[in-house]
Amino acid sequence: MQTVILAGGLGTRLRPITEKIPKCLAPVGDRPFLCYLLEMLRDRGVRDVVLCTGYLGEQVEDCFGDGRSLGLNIQYSREKERLLGTGGALKLAENLLAESFLVVNGDTYLDIDYKDVYAQFAARRLPALIAANPVDESERSDLAISPDLTVLRYDKYARGLGYVNAGVLVLRRDIISAVSSGHPVSLENEVFPELIKRCEMSAYISSEKFYDIGTFASLKGFETCLQGGVH
Repeated sequence: MQTVILAGGLGTRLRPITEKIPKCLAPVGDRPFLCYLLEMLRDRGVRDVVLCTGYLGEQVEDCFGDGRSLGLNIQYSREKERLLGTGGALKLAENLLAESFLVVNGDTYLDIDYKDVYAQFAARRLPALIAANPVDESERSDLAISPDLTVLRYDKYARGLGYVNAGVLVLRRDIISAVSSGHPVSLENEVFPELIKRCEMSAYISSEKFYDIGTFASLKGFETCLQGGVH
């Protein structure tokens, strides 16, 4: 059950912290956020990790090395010349990817049964699966999902669609093989629409609390929840 962590972004909303460290290493208590994410994934059965880094990526490599101290096998793919977006980062790492793999954002935290996520992906036999949280109609939502768990629509700025992207995917490698290399590619804006058009993306619904550390408020919120026992 290989997991790819996308951790290459600039983290502009966390400046000035991210002027000196990458967003995934933002401090939570006395440790970097990525420590908590990696330990949670390990505890959920993940052993093989590919870290896609970019901005200040050498700090991530220096911090975690080969992952042995955490009971993981970590490999790295770093965007060195320019950032390539979520799809472009996966394309750059293509030679490290398994036939199918989990994708997790390096600034989000969702403690769910990842083995079950992968099992549902395998059972549905579609090229892609996305984890989604149900939300109230008044809240921001970006996913519309049919009763048979087929994703019908993705719109990052919508409301009233019923579900929100929870930052976890399972993808077949051939999706990435079809992505052109050498320039920025967005999974959300370029790959998702094509998969949805062909009815090739299913959903995994979870009501577990979803954490995002993209802003100072959400970073503090995760730290507060951590003190109370994140689950």
